[in-house]
Amino acid sequence: MHEAHLYERLKNDTVKCGLCNHRCTIQEGGHGICGVRLNEHGTLYAATYGKISSEAVDPIEKKPLFHYLPGTLSYSLGSIGCNFHCQHCQNWHISRATFEDGVLRTLTAEDGVARAIASKSASIAWTYNEPTIWHEYPLEMGRLARKEGLGTIYVTNGYITEEGLRELSPMLGAYRVDIKAFTDDFYKKVCGARLQPVLDSAVLARELGMHIETVTLVIPGLNDSREEMESLIRWVIGHLGPDTPMHFSAFHPDYKMMDRGATPLATLEKIYTLAKELGLRFPYLGNVYNHQYENTYCPVCGAALIERRGFFSTIQALDGQQCKNCGEKIAIVRHVPK
Repeated sequence: MHEAHLYERLKNDTVKCGLCNHRCTIQEGGHGICGVRLNEHGTLYAATYGKISSEAVDPIEKKPLFHYLPGTLSYSLGSIGCNFHCQHCQNWHISRATFEDGVLRTLTAEDGVARAIASKSASIAWTYNEPTIWHEYPLEMGRLARKEGLGTIYVTNGYITEEGLRELSPMLGAYRVDIKAFTDDFYKKVCGARLQPVLDSAVLARELGMHIETVTLVIPGLNDSREEMESLIRWVIGHLGPDTPMHFSAFHPDYKMMDRGATPLATLEKIYTLAKELGLRFPYLGNVYNHQYENTYCPVCGAALIERRGFFSTIQALDGQQCKNCGEKIAIVRHVPK
């Protein structure tokens, strides 16, 4: 196994992990909340290093990322485990999987980059389960990927520590973060976590120069009030900037949350309108196939810059980073910076 980064040795072969904001104290023979960082005789190991459960070539819009390399493919990898225990998890079959379930296979960092290039992908995304707990593997693969001109993406719950994020920052291009709600009560009851570390990591990712997009799964009766959505949108505008793409996605019943129905389209449309009224330049709806609010519009003249159908997009009135109609500069990454 691969020795973990970012941990402290304590007395009696106990260790303290510093990778995510749970900062688990792990006794010999135990593991962190994530289930995949193991203490053996006072050494912390990253047990899923080089082990994947899921591999696909996805349109980047599936992440979803709408302003980072739009219209390209992203070579996407996942493993097992998670540092959240979300009751509504839509990938629970791998986030709650164990080593005994037999879903893992080996892939070296070098082979991952080679497969990404062979698939004609423009980026590599660590996704499907929480990439933070996989830290050492994406870090190595990402360094190799950047040398080959590939984009690099975390699809994350945002619970990484400052130390972890700073170690990733030289190689990580896009930070697609879930802000699952805007109350600590939701995070504690539904996810087994806290809100503030998620917000702090998003601010730091922006300061470190990463491209940021947020996703909020809108769950009826839990996080869909106008007051909560307004507070969330105002926070993003104030701390991440009005150009930050925010995705508001429809919930469907899954895993341990089968007690409520799917999100009404009208609820999402009201949130979109609210976001525009508050000054957010690029709100989007998610899990609503072929809807006009999946498109990218110029915030000045209203021209349709990128049109989307499902996970596929067509560049319409965008010349590099400028609106062809009025010349407005659009906050979008079309090419991986060298």
